Amino acid sequence: MRKILIVGAGQSGLQLALGLQSNGYEVTLMSNRTADEIRTGRVMSTQCMFHTALQHERDLQLNFWESQAPRIEGVGVSVAGPDSSRVVDWVGKLDGYAQSVDQRVKMAGWMETFAQRGGQLVIHGAAVSDLDYFSRTYDLVMVSAGKGELVSMFGRDASRSPFDTPQRALAVAYVHGLGPRPEHPEFDAVRCNLVPGVGELFVMPTLTTSGRADILFWEGVPGGPLDAFQGIKDPAEHLAKTLELMEKFTPWEYARATKVELTDANATLAGRYAPTVRKPVGRLPGGGLVLGVGDVVVANDPITGQGSNTASKCAHSYLHSILEHGDRPFDEEWMEATFERHWEKTQHVVKWTNAMLGPPPEHVLNLIGASGQLQPAADRFANGFNDPADFDNFFFEPEKTNAYLGSLTGAQG
Repeated sequence: MRKILIVGAGQSGLQLALGLQSNGYEVTLMSNRTADEIRTGRVMSTQCMFHTALQHERDLQLNFWESQAPRIEGVGVSVAGPDSSRVVDWVGKLDGYAQSVDQRVKMAGWMETFAQRGGQLVIHGAAVSDLDYFSRTYDLVMVSAGKGELVSMFGRDASRSPFDTPQRALAVAYVHGLGPRPEHPEFDAVRCNLVPGVGELFVMPTLTTSGRADILFWEGVPGGPLDAFQGIKDPAEHLAKTLELMEKFTPWEYARATKVELTDANATLAGRYAPTVRKPVGRLPGGGLVLGVGDVVVANDPITGQGSNTASKCAHSYLHSILEHGDRPFDEEWMEATFERHWEKTQHVVKWTNAMLGPPPEHVLNLIGASGQLQPAADRFANGFNDPADFDNFFFEPEKTNAYLGSLTGAQG
């Protein structure tokens, strides 16, 4: 039986550990926190997972909260005008619903399941020196802890990382008491509110530790008016600032948020990081090799909501690469090939996400505007969140965008 060590208990690490475990591998999982510490700790992300990523969980029978989490049936886009009115407002329908489960709920539950199924769970913050030892006792060591000392083992891939500084200041609040969007009270959607030159507000339904909730998520251009959360430690002050900015920049969202309250004392999060693609192989001082997983190798800005989706798809891809490899050694060539297999699809996510961080060119503005009158365009844009590769066909190049819109209106593009 092959012995595998996974360091880090997030979406990719836990999904991969549980998948390998179900296929008979002897898996050790290292986490710097217990399940209870995760469950009662601070919110970690704004995860919204679309159909393909959710299906990977279903295939491993890990979709424990599917019946409880709100079904997200659409993705809506609003664009604020100079006077804070909406100049664009539409919603595209998803072919398969999306869901958001607070990672405190999911990671704690998955970690307990892994241990109950006989996996070896080690609660210990791993250092590079630890991995040096473990690399000699395991057939394969993988690192899925996206922050801290271990990430420094994986060099930045400059050819795939156009940014070396954070492109957005991030601020998250989980709330109860948000009213329905009056435009579509009969179904849930993720709402993307674009404030040109300032940033974005994302609003999404979620399942948290206390049941149904909503996430209010500001992405602010650094140095701009939304870059206002540094130094705020008090959760109530964080929420008050969130609402103040909503009232000013997205009053249509503020109108349904006048009675919200935080879900719990750890329901806020603020920070920033540079979107980065890293080399997949880390070399240890003693000569051993480790393979990077999930956010370790591809850390996108959350503007396109792809973080947990990419992590799930990475775990799915790596699982199949490991299973197909049989008893052969997990050498550097295999590690590189395993990542490149994942990159074939993930490169589309990176390309789209990085494009969304810049000022939209005229043809993209035309596409977003036209989607308000052309429901097929709105639906296709929404479903791109599940399959970002499709954006290559109608989003990046003016000629393709114009031809696509022309095909919908009967005009010659």
